[in-house]
Amino acid sequence: MNKDKQRKRVFIIALSSAILGIAISFYMFGPMSRVDAKDESYKELKSFSEVISYIQSNYVDSVDNKELVYSAIKGMLKDLDPHSSFMTPEMYKEMQVDTKGRFEGIGIEITIKDEQLTIVSPIEGTPAFEKDLKAGDMILKIDSVSTRDMTLSEAANRIRGPKGTNVVLLIWREGFDKPKEFTITRGVVKLASVSSRVLEGENIGYIRIRQFQENTTSDVKNAIKEIGVDKLDGLILDIRFNAGGLLNVAVDVADIFLPKDQVVVTTKGRVKEQAMVFKSQSGSLVPDFPIVVLVNAGSASASEILAGALKDWNRAVILGTKTFGKGSVQTIYPLDDGSAIRLTTAKYYTPKGTSIHGEGITPDILIENMVVEDKKRIITEAYAIREKDLIKMEESKKNKGVSEEKPEDEEEKEKDEEEKSGGYIEDLQLQRAIDIIKASLIFSSSRKG
Repeated sequence: MNKDKQRKRVFIIALSSAILGIAISFYMFGPMSRVDAKDESYKELKSFSEVISYIQSNYVDSVDNKELVYSAIKGMLKDLDPHSSFMTPEMYKEMQVDTKGRFEGIGIEITIKDEQLTIVSPIEGTPAFEKDLKAGDMILKIDSVSTRDMTLSEAANRIRGPKGTNVVLLIWREGFDKPKEFTITRGVVKLASVSSRVLEGENIGYIRIRQFQENTTSDVKNAIKEIGVDKLDGLILDIRFNAGGLLNVAVDVADIFLPKDQVVVTTKGRVKEQAMVFKSQSGSLVPDFPIVVLVNAGSASASEILAGALKDWNRAVILGTKTFGKGSVQTIYPLDDGSAIRLTTAKYYTPKGTSIHGEGITPDILIENMVVEDKKRIITEAYAIREKDLIKMEESKKNKGVSEEKPEDEEEKEKDEEEKSGGYIEDLQLQRAIDIIKASLIFSSSRKG
C-alpha cells in the first residue's frame, strides 16, 4: 500500500471529544492491520442481515436502507465508549473545515464524563464564554431534548447552527440549587491560536496558546522572535482553557522547548501499529532559562501532552490546577460513501509513562484563581477583597449623592487593560509564575556567585 493510499485511509485525531466552535483536525497515521474476513465473529453478521431483511419486509413503514445501516453503525460505536462515533458525509466535511479555526458555533468543547454530557472548556471570547459557561458544567438538555444516552456527534449536531440563532442549554453545575437554562446566540468563532507580549515592568515573556491549530507552531515561533526571547529572563506559557487540537502540532510546539530526540508523548493501543513514540526533532529554540506553564481544568488533550512533556523532562514548572484528563486517541476511518467513523484506538502517555486519560496532569505547584460568578473572567482573591472595598466605597458615594458612573475614558482604559491581559485581571496564577521565575534567577545567580 503506497503512502497516498495510507493517507486516504486513516487519520488520527488529537482530541477525545466533539468540538464546538474550535478547530479540530487529524494526524496522518500508518497502515492498520486488516480484519480477517474469515474471522469466526463475522458469522454473527448473518443475524444482522436477517434483522435488516425482517425490517425491510415487515416494518409498518418503509425504511431507507442507508438510514437503517447508519443507525446500526451509530449503535455499535455508541456502545463501545463515549468518544467513538459515526459521522455522516456532511459531518465529516464539516470536521475537515474546522481545521482552519473558524466556523459558526458557540465556542465549547464537550465530552462524556461519568456518563454525562460535560463541557471540557469554553473558549475565551466566544458566545459560550460570554455567557459564563464553565469547564465541568453538565449539559442536561439541548433545546429541551434530554442528553441522556445522546452521543457526542448528536450533541454536537444539535448545538451547532447558523450564526444569529439561539440554542438553549440546561446546565447543572456544582453549587447550583437546581439546573439553570442558558440561552446562547450562535456566532462565527474565529480563533487566533497564539498571542504574546513582554510583561509590563518585567523582563519576562508571555505566550498564550488558545488552541493547537495547523498554524500554531509557526505562530509560536513568530511570537518567540517578536518578544525577543534571547534578551529575556524567562518565559510563561499559558495554556489555560486550551481544550486541545492537533497531536502533531502539540509535538511540534514541545519541540521548540526541548532538546533534540526527547520523547514528547507515546500512544499505546491493542493493535501493534498504535504503539507510537513521538520525539522532538529540531531541538530547543529558546535559551536555557526558566519556563512556567499555566494550566487549569480547561486544559485538555494536546495541552496535556505539552504540559506532560515539559514536566517530565524538568524543562518547565507546571503551575495551576489539575488538567482535564482527556488522553485517548481517536482514529478517523473514511468510508466509501463519504461518511466516516471515529474510533478510539489508543491512549496517550507522558515521557515517563504516566497515563493522561482520566488522570490529567498534576501541576508541580497547585494554585487556583478565584472565580467570581458575576464576572466573565477569572480574578484573584486579592482582587475579590478589593472588590468588596470598592462596593463599600460606591455605597458611600450613593449615600452622599455622588454618581457611580465611571468616566468614559476610565472605562476604555479598563477595557484595554483587560484585553492586554487576555481576560485576566490581577491574575494570581500569572503573578506566582513571575515570582517563580524571579526566584529561580536569584537562586541561579547565587550559585554562580
